[in-house]
Amino acid sequence: MTLMIRFFSLVLMLVAFSVHASDKTNPDTLRVALLPDENAATVIKNNKPLQSYLEEKLGKDIELVVTTDYSSMIEAMRHGRLELGYFGPLSYVLAKSKSNIEAFAAIRKGGSTTYHSILIGNAAAGVDDFQDIKGKDVAFGDVASTSSHLIPKSMMAEKGLKQDSDYREHFLGAHDAVAMAVMNGRAQAGGLSHPIFKSLVSRGIVDKSKVNEIQVSKPFPQYPWTMRSDLAPELKERIRNAFYTLDDAAVLKPFKADAFDPIEDADYDVVRDLGRMLELEFAKN
Repeated sequence: MTLMIRFFSLVLMLVAFSVHASDKTNPDTLRVALLPDENAATVIKNNKPLQSYLEEKLGKDIELVVTTDYSSMIEAMRHGRLELGYFGPLSYVLAKSKSNIEAFAAIRKGGSTTYHSILIGNAAAGVDDFQDIKGKDVAFGDVASTSSHLIPKSMMAEKGLKQDSDYREHFLGAHDAVAMAVMNGRAQAGGLSHPIFKSLVSRGIVDKSKVNEIQVSKPFPQYPWTMRSDLAPELKERIRNAFYTLDDAAVLKPFKADAFDPIEDADYDVVRDLGRMLELEFAKN
């Protein structure tokens, strides 16, 4: 009898472990992180259509998450507190170096899955060329931002401009904060996403007469959607299909996208190359 009790106890333990493991790889609630490029409440409000769409397509509860900054988002993914994450190219590379995640989709806009960064200058200060940046204050977004740090900094490096020796850098957290700082003269130059800059101008938030467009960058791979690699295979396939077949304008609007196309990790090697040029430590703890 004692052996029988032990046997059934072991079976129950194994079943409990199996259920727990299954819940982890195929949870009832998916935590979906969005980039903290704007006010968190605004980001979540704008992406309510995405939340509803994924709940319908996946049959699961969707919790939208906006962390305080890129680093917090990377750490949340690293420690398994997120199932899906919408990263910038650099923040994805940083997260990938620390986490078991995979990129699976990226924005398609105008038939392309690439985008550009832009370096702008304060018109009143006469900053309209790279050489005008010398001795000035330059604003970036988040330190882990591709289009608001990595790309504009590499553009200046290619012109022989180095931080500290040629200009003073300041991190303001978000793209719109960079544009406002340059427009208002708190910084004489700054870098941000070109699509975001154009949106700020079209919405009347940035007065284009007060800023100069120094240079638009070459194309870089778009922001990737990522998921935990240890999710159940059938769930991963359903997630991919939900993004690849998405054609709801209300869902796509906050991303300024026409659709989401398949993408893979190798597409971001160009970002890794830039990081090495700027001596970034991708796997730094």
